[in-house]
Amino acid sequence: MHGRVKVRTTEEERERKKKEQALKVRAYRAAMGRIQKKREAGELDNEMLSLTVQILLRNPDVSTLWNIRRECVLEKLSRLKEEETACETPSEEENQTVEDKTGEKKAAAEDKSHSIFTCELDLTEQCLMVNPKSYNAWHHRCWTLEQNPRADWQREVQLCNKYLKFDERNFHTWDYRRYVTGKAMVPAAQELDFCTEKIKVNFSNYSSWHHRSLLLPELYPNQQRDRPMSEEKLQKELEMVLTAAFTDPNDSSAWFYQRWLLGSGAQLDRAPRIAAFRLESHGAVLALDKPYPDIKQLKTELVGGGQTILLESWQPVDKRGTSWKCQQNFDYQRNSAYSLSLSDQKVDLLPLSGPENGAYYFAPPHGTASCSKDLLAELQTQLQSCLDLLEFEPDSKWTLLTSALLMRAIDFSANHETSLAHLAKLEKVDSLREGYYKDLAARWTLEWELAKWPLSADFPKRFDKADDVLLESLPYDQYLVIADEITLPKKLRDKLGESVPKTFVDLKLQS
Repeated sequence: MHGRVKVRTTEEERERKKKEQALKVRAYRAAMGRIQKKREAGELDNEMLSLTVQILLRNPDVSTLWNIRRECVLEKLSRLKEEETACETPSEEENQTVEDKTGEKKAAAEDKSHSIFTCELDLTEQCLMVNPKSYNAWHHRCWTLEQNPRADWQREVQLCNKYLKFDERNFHTWDYRRYVTGKAMVPAAQELDFCTEKIKVNFSNYSSWHHRSLLLPELYPNQQRDRPMSEEKLQKELEMVLTAAFTDPNDSSAWFYQRWLLGSGAQLDRAPRIAAFRLESHGAVLALDKPYPDIKQLKTELVGGGQTILLESWQPVDKRGTSWKCQQNFDYQRNSAYSLSLSDQKVDLLPLSGPENGAYYFAPPHGTASCSKDLLAELQTQLQSCLDLLEFEPDSKWTLLTSALLMRAIDFSANHETSLAHLAKLEKVDSLREGYYKDLAARWTLEWELAKWPLSADFPKRFDKADDVLLESLPYDQYLVIADEITLPKKLRDKLGESVPKTFVDLKLQS
């Protein structure tokens, strides 16, 4: 009927979309075919750039086309360079005039180069409007800016602000922001304020919390390096994140950030520390607190008995590079004091008890970092808040896990059993991550057992864990390399098989 819009039926709509898709596929294949032929012929010209634009504006994730555009840009820049250096050598009378013209040509060439880069930036900006999470478009933008000596980094920061207004959780934009703020030398304090504003707008912002975690250690360093930041700032951050977590207990972003706050703040790039060491006249074994593939890069010296011995000929005991043995004879003197130096760390060795000659060192993994009274009070307040929330939501997995972490941060020995009970409940509440909770329980159990080991009568020669200790795995196994005998629960020993850690006696027999 006249004056009434015809409504397409479902079948008609499906058929229309099918025809449109067929036309798009045909156009895509034709354009790609043309592009491949021109590339094979080495025709990196304006037509090639136009052909790539047609496709990229519809689908920015075709990596090949971005690579071709980079080839075209480099070709254009190369031609401009050739034109700039193509001037003939002038006579003396013409020098001044030619110099002026050369300067003009150089400025014109720079303007042309800048226009090429601007064209690429405009294209990536259009493509990011189509797909703000296009890896290829963001990468091409970075590449273009790196090539451009006149890159406007402040404009890029403003562009990030613009995109984060559209989607404040787009991690691509946050990654790019870290890159451009570094180039633009934006103060870290200013970036921290920006993070705070974004978190206030939306607590559920993983990217902003992560960005914050990178800025705080730089702005508020912890001298002891046992916390992510200074205690005063850490206390304020804990107060802020608790508010965010309790606003929506089911949202995981704030809980993840709180877990980072409760961590040790260990630096991944730091040198390994001595975890355990044992020396006898026929050789020595060394355990590190973190993997290190080539211990030869670290200077290891034994001082005692009136001499300094450089320990060499280290051989790996495990595949990770956490345990090492040294086949080197020593003139050990029982009445002398010995110390061991590894890189910038120096530790005093204790003599073995009994008739056996030798010395050892042992530093168990720390379950709790030291904290001030004010920080301890804040941790206790947060724990009580979590326990109160568990009364209303007993199966809240994030609250259960965080309360267990808080218990360990306050006093891991006093709260050991209770924190393990929380993990046991989490295995049922969050069964998809059962393996993770079992591994975490094993880690906490080993930290507890290793902390108690120096108090046993057989230390360091015997490490004995009965079958009633539940262990699904054996973390920190390098700490046991100084023992002559290791007794583990049968179930765990069967599970480990050939991965059961080597003892000092085993390594002595293999030498």
